Amino acid sequence: MKGERILYPCYFNAALKRSEGRRIHRSRAIKDPVLADLEKAVKKCGLTCHTEQKHHPAYWWKKEGRVVVAYDRSKEHLLKAVAGKLEVKK
Repeated sequence: MKGERILYPCYFNAALKRSEGRRIHRSRAIKDPVLADLEKAVKKCGLTCHTEQKHHPAYWWKKEGRVVVAYDRSKEHLLKAVAGKLEVKK
């Protein structure tokens, strides 16, 4: 796991509170992100990644998946970069 960061869709969900798992500011979050949205945003950042059908520990009943990103810097930096590339759904 060294050099890898795990991102879950709930980190970017505008409908959640910070205490419920959202990790970025609500103004940069999107409504109901899915794994494909996250994967596309990571690739727009020019990073390599792969998806896994795992669940967030706090939301074990939701099988929303996760993205594993090859990244050496801080997770907060990665979250901000990916949030900037997410597209708002219409």
